[in-house]
Amino acid sequence: MSTFDPDALECLAAIVEEGGFERAAHRLSITQSAVSQRLRSLESQAGTVLIVRSRPLKATPAGQLLLKHTKMLRLLRADLERDLKEMAPSASGGTRDDERVSIAINADSIATWALQALTPLAQQGLPMEIITDDQDFTQEWLREGQVLGCVTTLKQPMRGCKVVPLGAMEYIAVATPTFVASRLQAGAATAGSPAGDLPWLNGYNFSELPFIAFNRKDDMQSEFICRAFGLKRVSLRQVFVPSSEGQVRAALAGWGVSVVPRLLAQDLIEQGQLLNLAPAHVLSIALYWHCWNLESEVLDTLTRALQERAATALRQ
Repeated sequence: MSTFDPDALECLAAIVEEGGFERAAHRLSITQSAVSQRLRSLESQAGTVLIVRSRPLKATPAGQLLLKHTKMLRLLRADLERDLKEMAPSASGGTRDDERVSIAINADSIATWALQALTPLAQQGLPMEIITDDQDFTQEWLREGQVLGCVTTLKQPMRGCKVVPLGAMEYIAVATPTFVASRLQAGAATAGSPAGDLPWLNGYNFSELPFIAFNRKDDMQSEFICRAFGLKRVSLRQVFVPSSEGQVRAALAGWGVSVVPRLLAQDLIEQGQLLNLAPAHVLSIALYWHCWNLESEVLDTLTRALQERAATALRQ
């Protein structure tokens, strides 16, 4: 098998990661013409097209394979750098873009427990790139070879990968006392029962309320309502705030109801700033860590760090 030029491989990765030739050229400190030339040379050697010139740019299946190969080379370099530092602690060197270890983690985990797990590694100088996506979609980044590992809801290991159970993230429905007083208590009283006989959020009033979701991929609000009230399908009025902490802030500002991690909301509930609208209902989402099945101290260290922190933060 042919040996691919490392500079050309990093050029391919830069085009995909930066989303264009111009930004790739800026990152690599070369001209845009040189970027195109390296890509053409790599495509000629591979015997196929590696990039779909669309908006946004996308790697072809062959391009994804070479991108995965490039990430593996980065991991080998990270392992080597780690070993050399242990042998020569006084040695120092700069971190290049092509040395970053990329992982995909869902936004709720980043907002609650994952950063605490990764902080010691960052402090030790491990160059990381964290890509955020919905927990139902983070595995696509791993499948396409753009990351070394991901936190996801997928239980089955993908080909060439290993999987580690992390625990379950618990989600609850919250809103402010002011929102409850103005929108829910009156509704409970007109649902055929005294307000005290029904939870604030119930099967009678959810369809009238605005829900704060992460983005259009986020089905957490609908899943909570379906499971809580035994429904197969619901259509909710939603506004979108693409940040876990932002959803909580929007709820505090009275935008509506949001289904958020208990880890984010519990202190605010104890302080009286938020109310748990359906205390009998908790949505538990199991999370798993997937990574390539490679012998790598860096990957092993990442896995241990996430697993140990999840053991204390998530429901086991």
